[in-house]
Amino acid sequence: MLLKDKVVIVSGIGPGLGVELARCAAQEGAKIAICARTAAKLDEAERDVAALGTGTEVLKVPTDIGDRAQCRALVERTIERFGRIDVLLNSAYVGGTFEPIESANLEDWRATMDVNFFGTMQLTQEVVPHMKRQGGGSIVMINSMVTRVPMPTQGGYAASKGALRVATAYLAKELGGYGIRVNSALMGWMWGPPVEGYMRAAAAEHGTTVEAMRRQVARNIPLGDVPDDADCAKVAIMLASDYCRVVTGACLDVNGGEFLPV
Repeated sequence: MLLKDKVVIVSGIGPGLGVELARCAAQEGAKIAICARTAAKLDEAERDVAALGTGTEVLKVPTDIGDRAQCRALVERTIERFGRIDVLLNSAYVGGTFEPIESANLEDWRATMDVNFFGTMQLTQEVVPHMKRQGGGSIVMINSMVTRVPMPTQGGYAASKGALRVATAYLAKELGGYGIRVNSALMGWMWGPPVEGYMRAAAAEHGTTVEAMRRQVARNIPLGDVPDDADCAKVAIMLASDYCRVVTGACLDVNGGEFLPV
């Protein structure tokens, strides 16, 4: 088990990648603290984890990472319950409004940045002192392929994730001497509830089918299909684990080959 007896915080629990990260961490032997703004999402995630039959200890803490006090409360409750924090999986985000930059509502950009960048940094800052005291830890930032491949109307979201990507590199440089690794997993298209919902709406708008839209997206993916969010979660878990103990500051592209750096 990659995370046996590790204590893992997963932010951004909800349908899709957040829940898959929690499930995968549980399957790999971790004790988990999960957070989201909505308590009902945490209850559902707890049931999903319980259904695995792993006997995983789960701490649920409703948290808006945009609120520094709530970030601190999450970390303090995790320490009280488990005594340490080995892994932070920063998955919480908001998508913001998709619109061209020339006419974009920059207040929406600020709101997006407050969660995706500043909120993530707040939670990270609360965790780091505990990782320093215990002699190390691993932080994985869930980032996005849109920082590699610009997509029209997603400038605000991409800018927030781009700032996060740069900050992650600096964190890796600054924290490496304390045994704390900080890496980015840059997700592309992921098949799961968010993408399915988007494709249903888009298919209805354009008079096509979800299957046709999926095939169209898959044409640009060398592996031949839209990656499943559960498989994408496994990559983040690998980065968090000791299998990657000599990896820090990395940007790992998780997109089936749609973006290929050269």
